[in-house]
Amino acid sequence: MEHRTGAAASVQEAPVPDALSVPELLARGRTLCTPPLRAAVARLAAPMDTVAAYHFGWIDRDGTPTAGDGGKAVRPALALLSAEAVGAPASVGVPGGVSVELVHNFSLLHDDLMDGDETRRHRATAWTVFGPAQAILVGDGLAALGTEVLLDAGLTGGASAVDAARAVRLITTATRKLIDGQAQDLSFEHRDLVTVEECLEMEGGKTGALLAAAAAIGAVLAGADDRTSDALQRYGHHLGLAFQAVDDLLGIWGATEVTGKPHWGDLRQRKKSLPVAAALAEGGPASRRLAAELADPAGRGEESEQQLAARAALIEQAGGRSWTQDEARRQHKTALAALDEVPMADEVRQRFVALAEFVVVRER
Repeated sequence: MEHRTGAAASVQEAPVPDALSVPELLARGRTLCTPPLRAAVARLAAPMDTVAAYHFGWIDRDGTPTAGDGGKAVRPALALLSAEAVGAPASVGVPGGVSVELVHNFSLLHDDLMDGDETRRHRATAWTVFGPAQAILVGDGLAALGTEVLLDAGLTGGASAVDAARAVRLITTATRKLIDGQAQDLSFEHRDLVTVEECLEMEGGKTGALLAAAAAIGAVLAGADDRTSDALQRYGHHLGLAFQAVDDLLGIWGATEVTGKPHWGDLRQRKKSLPVAAALAEGGPASRRLAAELADPAGRGEESEQQLAARAALIEQAGGRSWTQDEARRQHKTALAALDEVPMADEVRQRFVALAEFVVVRER
């Protein structure tokens, strides 16, 4: 009954430039952005700096340096690439990459606490190690640093003061939308029915907004006009929706040993993710049974593995899995179409295409 492989949506693979593959793009983002990211985190007062370093995977709970899994680094890679899209060096996008990574991890710290998740990236979440209060404070600190590093870029000559201010507006607006999306997501857990349209709106805020900012922030720091910034933001927004659609699939059918996330976490919390919303909208026997189970308050959060596996099967029978796979492809296609509005070197365009492919075809 349980299916734990092939969760990612399959799309036509795009050629990746030999000069810089997707792993190399991600590695470049880490290489260029990690030192200033560490420097920014070091500004936090103790013990927040230690808690943040643990969360990023730089140290273990005892403070010993470790080569931990710091995540995929898609957002920093996009920030650097967006600078190149308008003819600037990738380094111009570094403050943007650091900023989006700080805001992203602010959201992860708070999300883990709100969702009660005890593992992330194959180890204990920060709030379970250092306590809820520290997780909240460190998340707040990272969000503030996300603005600070952009303002610094306008002071040190990495960007003009005007473009730094534009980048600040971009990241703060994205942060507000991200928080709006998280608030919607939490409210959905206590509703019996959430429409597909509501779910897409929520995910557009929770995931799409920050990826939209990442895809444009390097270009903004380089002085790109609003038309170019808007097109790159549309690419990032739809890429974010594709990303979240795949995440929703992995939240149900992904293997814990690969994703590093709790087994059946989304189903245990009765999250109204895209596969669930699509299954509830289908209206057939499996859909109606799923709706009845989700509306029943008995045993909430205490369902057995067998019950959760059966619930996943109902979602699949009602078409929720296949619809979400198709939606990931649709959003992927829409993201690529936005690139047509931005004149850029062919090699840079292919890197945007390759990153979009990576986001949609993945198992973690």
